[in-house]
Amino acid sequence: MSEKIRVMLSEDELDARIRELGAQISKDFQGREIFLVCILKGASFFACELAKRIRVPVTMDFMSTSSYGAGTVSSGNVVIKKGLDLDPSGQNVLIVEDIIDSGNTFQFLLNWFRDKGAKSVHTCCLLDKPDRREVPVEVDYTGFSIPDEFVVGYGLDYDQKYRNLPYIGVVELNG
Repeated sequence: MSEKIRVMLSEDELDARIRELGAQISKDFQGREIFLVCILKGASFFACELAKRIRVPVTMDFMSTSSYGAGTVSSGNVVIKKGLDLDPSGQNVLIVEDIIDSGNTFQFLLNWFRDKGAKSVHTCCLLDKPDRREVPVEVDYTGFSIPDEFVVGYGLDYDQKYRNLPYIGVVELNG
């Protein structure tokens, strides 16, 4: 079986939207600091590009979660695989995710940061798949709302491949 990748969002489209998100977040957080938390691995490209475009002070940390186990469908049980190095209590947290589909992990993270004493918890995702939603979550900043297709690139992978693509593409399986 081989894959073909069809471009869904070009590098230029991604760059323009991330600039807009950075400007909006900077405006909304004027006079405050942001504790930006990148959810690994998928959000790494997006979070770094976004952080460069935010014009208020940013502290950055990384965490990794999983709700898939050995399968390809979310189990709904979220596990923290890599915790934070910094303390989120009293911070204005901005959770940065690559993609929101079921909403299970996102809801878990919102509750987790609130339980840890974050001053405020805000959310940002590059891609939103509302058709896949199982748990209602409100996303404060969304790059793009996309249809329910399997996407790769810009940090997103298929079997650990294609993260390095500078665009968002749709995997089309052949054979």
